[in-house]
Amino acid sequence: MSNIYKDITTDEERALFGITNAQITNCRFDGPADGESAMKETEDLEIDGCYFNLRYPIWHSKNTTISNCEMTEKCRAALWYDEKITVENCKLHGPKVFRDCNDVKILNCDIVSDEFAWKCNNLTIENSTIESVYPFLMSSNVHLKNCKIKAKYIFQYSENCVLENCEIETKDAFWECSNAKLVNCKVSSEYVAWHSCGAEFINCNIIGTQPFCYCTGLVLNNCSMENCDLAFERSIVDVDVVGRINSIRGPIKGTIKANEIGEILPSSSGEDELEATVIIK
Repeated sequence: MSNIYKDITTDEERALFGITNAQITNCRFDGPADGESAMKETEDLEIDGCYFNLRYPIWHSKNTTISNCEMTEKCRAALWYDEKITVENCKLHGPKVFRDCNDVKILNCDIVSDEFAWKCNNLTIENSTIESVYPFLMSSNVHLKNCKIKAKYIFQYSENCVLENCEIETKDAFWECSNAKLVNCKVSSEYVAWHSCGAEFINCNIIGTQPFCYCTGLVLNNCSMENCDLAFERSIVDVDVVGRINSIRGPIKGTIKANEIGEILPSSSGEDELEATVIIK
């Protein structure tokens, strides 16, 4: 790196605008001038041990690594329109972190951010915690591994998402999502994957009311379901559950296998005929 910025404190507007091929170490972007967009239109940066307490610090950046940094709740919309970004061992606590970014890796991070990772593509997150209201809206090609997530509405209108060994606590999950694959995950949610297409759950634990309605191409393989009632309404399914399903309601087509099913109900649309095959194992 040809340019070194070290132990600097600045609150200027666009303090490091347009820099390239640089190291930014132990710097603080904070102060009463409240200057925004500290590192906009930058390329080939290594940012380490920095403190961000101002808005919009890293926009339109390419080939950037961010390590051991803190972005506070005042660090609003921290990373937008970025490409080829790696973030490791950081606290990301500002609202709207990551928007319209491409090729992002997030490793070992603590994330508290409403509207986290909207409209991002090629996003990998590992060994991290995420607390958000509306994470991953309209994002694509997302891979999460060993993550704990607490949200309200997660993965709405997203596509091509793979989650491994994750724990999710949310209200709604995977609504109108295309091609979501979950392996060894725990999902505690109401109304999981309504209106989804091509969702696949393998060795997962699903908890909550009225899951998997209006789905097409739904696959559950060796999953367990807790407190799941009125499941699979108007859905096309291939379901193999270990244990009990409290009730199912009017699936359109496919097969549902379980060790125990409490009730089998017609669709609330008024159609009396159950067309899917239900098998008690």
